[in-house]
Amino acid sequence: MNRRALLGAAAAAAPVALAAPALAQAAPELRWRLTSSFPRNLDILFGTPELIARRVAALTDNKFQIRCFPAGEIVGGLQALDAVQAGTVECAHSASYYYTGKDPSFAFFTAMPFGLNTRMFNAWNRHGGGQALANELFGSYNIVAFSAGDTGAQMGGWFRKEVKTVAELHGLKFRIAGFAGQVFAKLGAVPTQVAAADIYPSLERGTLDAVEFVGPYDDEKLGFARVAPNYYFPGFWEPGARLHLMINKPAFEALPAPYKAALEVACAEADQEMTARYDAGNPQALRRLVAAGAQLRPWSREILGAAWKAAHELYDETSAKNERFKKIWESYRRFRDDEYAWFRVAENSFDNFAFTAQQTVR
Repeated sequence: MNRRALLGAAAAAAPVALAAPALAQAAPELRWRLTSSFPRNLDILFGTPELIARRVAALTDNKFQIRCFPAGEIVGGLQALDAVQAGTVECAHSASYYYTGKDPSFAFFTAMPFGLNTRMFNAWNRHGGGQALANELFGSYNIVAFSAGDTGAQMGGWFRKEVKTVAELHGLKFRIAGFAGQVFAKLGAVPTQVAAADIYPSLERGTLDAVEFVGPYDDEKLGFARVAPNYYFPGFWEPGARLHLMINKPAFEALPAPYKAALEVACAEADQEMTARYDAGNPQALRRLVAAGAQLRPWSREILGAAWKAAHELYDETSAKNERFKKIWESYRRFRDDEYAWFRVAENSFDNFAFTAQQTVR
């Protein structure tokens, strides 16, 4: 080969040589750790971050791998946010209302007593300014957060004894998470927050008189009916309960743009999948629980009315002390009130007739 040909071959090869390192840099191999707030046996709650991890791997040609750890293997279930904030792990899957001790505003992004249901929250979050408010709150804790699952409306918990009046709540030791605990405290109960893995032992030992968690699908697995057979409904403090993928902000910002997009897409899919799995699994689980002796009991109008009043007193009191809470509550309440008016016209009128007609109209 003559000198001119050698130079031509070198020139042709040069772009390939230059492009290869750039391509490798654009799609690096990454290994992240995720801590969940839930034990492995709760297959929907723990399965949701596993779904996210699988989708992210598939969308990045397996170059971005996320390994999921159940509560307790890296940090306790109620320390997930702290671990992400500090960079101990890159991400976590958790419920933000576990961290209302840091700022009561975290409750808005999981569940509020007499608040938004799952569909209403989606609308507020996407089109009512909720996501921007969430970004401000989580960002102040060095975290980027994406919605990543919703349980739908929850049940009202398991009680050793019947509770018919507000007076019967006085002194009752109740495992309940988030802002709802403060509502029950106003009604005379003694609320406490206990991680999922520790709820049943506390109930069995008598440390607790009552517990709430999610709904039939999970509650059946946790065995509450064996100790506290009275199963109340509805869980008026969780008309929907949103979970989030919480990501260490510097770790997220260092990601290539396609990896960031993969996380967002995976979380959006998980958001839908969790609700669908609970809606599919809860009816059968409830039938099994009732067949095994669970006693379904509605909350009395007295307790519901007192709880509504206590919740709104608490919102006003907290707004007077916390400017961030006040700002979010004003946005949330305006949106909620409009949604309640609309759902009362279409959704509720249909539900009230159809759900009864299925059993009564022949």
